[in-house]
Amino acid sequence: MFSAADLPDTIPIFPLPGALLLPRTRLPLHLFEPRYLQMFEDTLKTQSRLIGMVQPHDGPGGKGQLHSIGCAGRVTQFSETEDGRYMITLSGISRFRLQEEITGFSPYRKARVSWSGFERDLGFVEKDEHFDRDRFMTLLEKFFIEHDLKTDWDSLKEAEDELLINSLSMLCPFDPEEKQALMEAPSLSTRRETLVTLIEFALRGGNSEDILQ
Repeated sequence: MFSAADLPDTIPIFPLPGALLLPRTRLPLHLFEPRYLQMFEDTLKTQSRLIGMVQPHDGPGGKGQLHSIGCAGRVTQFSETEDGRYMITLSGISRFRLQEEITGFSPYRKARVSWSGFERDLGFVEKDEHFDRDRFMTLLEKFFIEHDLKTDWDSLKEAEDELLINSLSMLCPFDPEEKQALMEAPSLSTRRETLVTLIEFALRGGNSEDILQ
């Protein structure tokens, strides 16, 4: 388990729209662009082996702006294809706040980051004491049917609260700004509330009318 002292002040940044990583989850990635292959090779040489996943967005400064909060993952698995690409797995460690981007000769982006305020990410699995699982699963089933999504319902029903909520936050087809809202939720219960709101909004077809029961 990582401690605060293990976290570096500077990490490589991988801006990928819609790709959400959360603490204690795993994110598979396919690397093929030369700059990200270089990023991966450089990351393996570091003690922490951390890569920061951040949602890009179009802001006043133009395209390629970054949200201020992302999540760092440690490279825990990788395999190389015959044509030099990599399939890697990041295991989520902690969220961070961007302080400033570092300019230089690196082909990929780097940033100074602060880990302050995300201490619970380094702790134990979170619980959601007020989670009405039965009501949630009923709502989720409607959402999956509406979007023609398939899943292993037995596994979902048996999953711990954190694994269930965080996995669905990562996998459900929300847009990048909605993924960012899930990322920034300060606790598991607020992430679950945000997830429920997004699911209900999608079931309403994106309008404010009440869901038909």
